[in-house]
Amino acid sequence: MKLLFRLIVLSLIHTSCAQDEKEYVVTIKTEYGDMIGILYDETPRHKANFIKLAKEHYYDGTLFHRVMKGFMIQGGDPDSKTVKPGEALGNGGPGYTIPAEFNPNFFHEKGAIAAARLNDPVNPKKESSGSQFYIVQGQVLSEVEVDDLKIDQQKLGEALRIFVQNPNHRGLRDTLTQLQENNEIDAFQKKVFGLVPMLEKETHIKIIRDVSDEKRKAYTTSGGAPFLDDQYTVFGKIIKGLEIIDKIAQLHTDNTDRPVEDFAMTVSVKEMSKKKIEQEYNYTFPKN
Repeated sequence: MKLLFRLIVLSLIHTSCAQDEKEYVVTIKTEYGDMIGILYDETPRHKANFIKLAKEHYYDGTLFHRVMKGFMIQGGDPDSKTVKPGEALGNGGPGYTIPAEFNPNFFHEKGAIAAARLNDPVNPKKESSGSQFYIVQGQVLSEVEVDDLKIDQQKLGEALRIFVQNPNHRGLRDTLTQLQENNEIDAFQKKVFGLVPMLEKETHIKIIRDVSDEKRKAYTTSGGAPFLDDQYTVFGKIIKGLEIIDKIAQLHTDNTDRPVEDFAMTVSVKEMSKKKIEQEYNYTFPKN
């Protein structure tokens, strides 16, 4: 009887601790409304850095300086606090970068918060900007388009380059070259996709990747930008205020994708219990 009582008490203590577990909530205030987000524990460096900058009011007064309808909205450049009309933005930051923290569980669904970065030629390790981030709007995909995600295009290109360099595959290389020169795109694609098993076997490069049910559902309902997956670090998501992304994405922009009329953001973080976050924002944290 005493053992049973002890087990019940331990169970209640464990349940209470779980309910009281704390998490940070991010609030991004704009004149178009507020976006509420959470940050992922699995990307600890990005999470800690964003919280630090928000607490220091680093983002307050910065602009969403790059807006692309059907794609994303980007901000966090400190230079945007004092920028003049027409001046280019996107190069400012705190003077450091953050190592990439790719996680297959986090992808570019609508509302994903991800780190901006310099392009591969000057940033081969894909390190993130110290402050600039973007929020995905994206587009809704069809089931066929989601099926295409199973092919890692970057790995496919890498494996194909290695494969055609082999003298034994000269005939195949010539065939593919001819299809390209004749602009027979569909035939070229069909031929290349048919080679995938052989490419994986010979080059030992994994081309086929899994598309989870969660990812499939997200991309075919709310949408996203899957071509950015595994290329940029996703470290959080908007859990309330997705419609604000749409409002901002509608803004008129110049030829550098900067909104013609400047508007600033204010970013704050607040610690709350996970239970309260779930109740207040109708969000369910993944089970460990």
